[in-house]
Amino acid sequence: MTKDEGFSPSIKYLALGDSYTIGEGVLEDETWPIQLAACLSGDFGLEVSTTIIATTGWRTDNLLNAINIAQLKESFDLVSLLIGVNNQYQNRSIDQYEEEFEALLKTAIRLAKGDKEKVFVVSIPDHGFTPYGLKNKEKISKEIDLFNEVNKRISDQYKVKYVNITPISRQGIGDLELVAADGLHPSGKMYTLWVHEIAQQIKVK
Repeated sequence: MTKDEGFSPSIKYLALGDSYTIGEGVLEDETWPIQLAACLSGDFGLEVSTTIIATTGWRTDNLLNAINIAQLKESFDLVSLLIGVNNQYQNRSIDQYEEEFEALLKTAIRLAKGDKEKVFVVSIPDHGFTPYGLKNKEKISKEIDLFNEVNKRISDQYKVKYVNITPISRQGIGDLELVAADGLHPSGKMYTLWVHEIAQQIKVK
């Protein structure tokens, strides 16, 4: 994690997503956005104001609608985007995902005061490597890879930082402490591993 000169002692962080961002099945302080905020605070002595727009079950279209309803100002110093697992799970088309993910990424950049360096995308984790998804692991993994190919390509197109946590998510079967009690979502311990990976790659301004 690096910082620019002229660094402010306080930042506004916006986390956009679905169940993984809201932290289904874990306590609030175990969610990865809150852990990341704590990491920023601990490393830099920052005051981090965190806004989370995320709900379990949301697809890309749901997130777009929620952002429009929230009428957020273009005032954030850091914006994260993690979305797509429910597009995959609900058998929505890759084409729809591609169109809506690009719209979301453009919105994220706009909300970050137009600065793409303040935005980062997190890859979709693989729920095939959980007790719940194990029986369909091959199908799920193949589809998650396809969706991640799309969001990685679009992130690269817009020159936005892309953090690939999918390999970490695939440790869930080998260590069930990385899976929440529902047998599907990540645990706080898993999210800590994500934050370590994210913190190594992002720039805070």
